[in-house]
Amino acid sequence: MSAALHGGQQLAAPAAVRLDGLFGQMLAANRGGRLSHFIVDEDSPSIRIFGQAHKQQNQEGDWYGEHAGKWLSATARAVAQGGQPQLEANLRRVADWLVGQQDDDGYLGTYAADRRFTVPQPPRPESWNGEPALRTWDIWTHSYLVLGFLETWRALGDDSYLQAARRIADLCWQALESGIDITTLGNHHGMSATVLLDPAADLYLATGEPRYLALAEKILQQANANPRLALLDKALAGEDAAFIATGKAYQLCWNLVGLAKLYKATGKDDYRVAVDNLWHNIREQHLTLGGGPWGGVAHRSREVFNAPRTFFPQAYVETCSVLAWMQLNRELLAITGHARYADELERSAYNDLLAAMAPDGEDWCYYTFPNGRRVHTTYWRCCKSSGAMAVEELPQIAYGTAADGSLRVNLYGPGQATLRHAEAGAVTLRQQTRYPFDGQVTLRVTPERAAAFGIGLRIPAWAEDARIQVNGVDVPVRAGADGFVQLLRLWQAGDIVNVALPMRPQLQRAANINVQESRAPDGSPVAQEVLRWEYVGLTHGPLVYATGLIDGYRTDETVKLPAGDPSNWLQVGEDQGEGAPVTMRLECRAPLVFEPYYRCGGRAHGAWRLTWLSLAPVE
Repeated sequence: MSAALHGGQQLAAPAAVRLDGLFGQMLAANRGGRLSHFIVDEDSPSIRIFGQAHKQQNQEGDWYGEHAGKWLSATARAVAQGGQPQLEANLRRVADWLVGQQDDDGYLGTYAADRRFTVPQPPRPESWNGEPALRTWDIWTHSYLVLGFLETWRALGDDSYLQAARRIADLCWQALESGIDITTLGNHHGMSATVLLDPAADLYLATGEPRYLALAEKILQQANANPRLALLDKALAGEDAAFIATGKAYQLCWNLVGLAKLYKATGKDDYRVAVDNLWHNIREQHLTLGGGPWGGVAHRSREVFNAPRTFFPQAYVETCSVLAWMQLNRELLAITGHARYADELERSAYNDLLAAMAPDGEDWCYYTFPNGRRVHTTYWRCCKSSGAMAVEELPQIAYGTAADGSLRVNLYGPGQATLRHAEAGAVTLRQQTRYPFDGQVTLRVTPERAAAFGIGLRIPAWAEDARIQVNGVDVPVRAGADGFVQLLRLWQAGDIVNVALPMRPQLQRAANINVQESRAPDGSPVAQEVLRWEYVGLTHGPLVYATGLIDGYRTDETVKLPAGDPSNWLQVGEDQGEGAPVTMRLECRAPLVFEPYYRCGGRAHGAWRLTWLSLAPVE
């Protein structure tokens, strides 16, 4: 990360962006599906639970209150893009009703008076996964409400929503100042409560009120003082994400979003280093091929990070953790402006996020598996609302403006953005492309006035031999310090940039290794590999590819790859509209046909997709 607070990118305002293609389809389905149906007014089940009659007698400790804040956040972003009159009306009605349910002290949860986070609970030993004595998601629910009200305020401009968010934060501040330890208010050794770090820092960035910065700092101090969590100290020491508290992927990534925002607010270098350490650790050790944080191996809970260097094709990706990972990369893209974070956003969005979403925008998978069956989850499950939030991240992260005023194309796909430049005025960047199915991108540049400025183009990490032309003339493809290729010239209406990103099938390797640990005669540690299972996967451009059940019924296959150049036995077929099939021609069996993972086997409940195939042992 850059230590300069004034570096990075100003991400595009949602209203300035239109996304077509796959991303446009995702947004349309999200708005016509989940956002339009799950919540419509105060009688929707996930909103009705905030009514006084229900909460005064509610002793249950579940997470259902989170849906309100998530829906507010996602719907407000959709409304901010414009052209959503019914969603706007629903948003205003629901937000107004929730404000009307807020207690005089600022409480706006779903719990009875004796179960609220403001009431100290009797201390008891925590369970193995850091569950407190009484199950509680009260701080968690309020964290999402603060974020939801902030987004609603930004979209609708009504200060009553900002005031509702402030009153929640003021109540949280009073509770922690009274001596309550926030790590006692959530499971996973407090991580489900210390997520309040994100909305507290966001509220400070929005208002400049010192009390909210103090609240964020206090949350971090208490999180760090809990020896099982020790968020800042462990991150600075280079601890693996799997060994911070329980290693819960969703909660840890969300905590890191808050820590990144706290760095934006303070410029404290320790915060930058801590986030950077864990980002690299998660990126290198804890992501699927499709860019989702995964868990579920051996004794570990299905939603916590696997131990480092662990690989298993049937492990889990929770859609909620995809949301938090994308939000973390959004913050780091804004802070640093570096293309690596846009790479990760693209990978997650086109693969594990899209693979969890049904075409109707209503059904979602709680879990996706590199090798496994597509299973749509049930009404109350968290991941349906998290997926809807993640989809609404796409418009603002697709384009941005760097600190020097130059423009940035962060994500490729058909659509356009209109960004402001000091000299050129309004500059429209229009992408004409079939990306991610084809690597040819035409960018039409239309400034309001002819002017000299830079346009930064991201060359994806997978792309080899990329070419760029401006008005038919080749330009050097050399990335700058921020990872973007900077095109600095006098731009005028009608200028055309052509980007060629050759897409070739690429083999990906992974291994599941068993190691026996012992000591040498001199006492030094020795690790001996005793078992190794090798796997091969396939990508084509930004898309992960998969095949269905082997021979129509088997969930695994061991293959022996031919020798020589893979281009001789990986055949790219004709693209019928959503990605060319790739046929793997093998000597040991009939050919196997791969297609994009997100749609492999059809996007219906019960479809199988296999990303990884076992490799025959090498003699």
